[in-house]
Amino acid sequence: MDEWIDYYDSTHTIYASKLHRDLHFQVIARDIIGYISSPDAVVLDYACGEALSAARVAEACSKLYLAEPAPGVRGRLIARFAPNTKIRVRSLDDLRKMEEKSVDLVVMNSVAQYMTPRELDTAFAVIRRLLKPTGRLVLGDILRPEVGMGKDVLALLKFAGRHGFLKDAFYGLASTALSDYRQLRSRVGLQRYGEDEMIAKLAASGFSASRALTNIGHNPWRMTFVARHAF
Repeated sequence: MDEWIDYYDSTHTIYASKLHRDLHFQVIARDIIGYISSPDAVVLDYACGEALSAARVAEACSKLYLAEPAPGVRGRLIARFAPNTKIRVRSLDDLRKMEEKSVDLVVMNSVAQYMTPRELDTAFAVIRRLLKPTGRLVLGDILRPEVGMGKDVLALLKFAGRHGFLKDAFYGLASTALSDYRQLRSRVGLQRYGEDEMIAKLAASGFSASRALTNIGHNPWRMTFVARHAF
């Protein structure tokens, strides 16, 4: 995961435009809010990235922890949300020191593909310790083995067409094809899981899980899972 952390901590071109970036985080925030069951809930966004719309999520809960491994991104989060008393920024290492059974909802969105299977198991163990007995883990944007990059491209173009940045999306795709992202994706690869495989992986970590009807975010060809303590 370290190489991906370094990439997202750099000046990258993963978004086609500012509008694309802003809409991306707005849609994710909307979907996360849909999983918050109570305004008293404590929510953890695991490896949250820039989380530009986190303030909207914070409005729907009592406390929001933004956990981010990239130090540069984490610094920007601290500066951006310092005035918001509901939001606290943490490193992934900080999560190990948090109180056991103190979180109602953990969201890990578009993260698993960048982790080795062992790293993901370790993250699940940390999350399970933090979750209350009635808490939920929402694991979003899981890549499927049978779905290739073409579907990612199509999902982006459909999203761009709906929101008016189609020209920028085509330009962004061309730039990405020549970028460090494409080279890193080819060299390191992305982890993919079938539906049954991910449910079994969560079960091995002590979770009872099922696939959600819709994925978090704009890509309908990826999967989201909702997991709870199995015992």
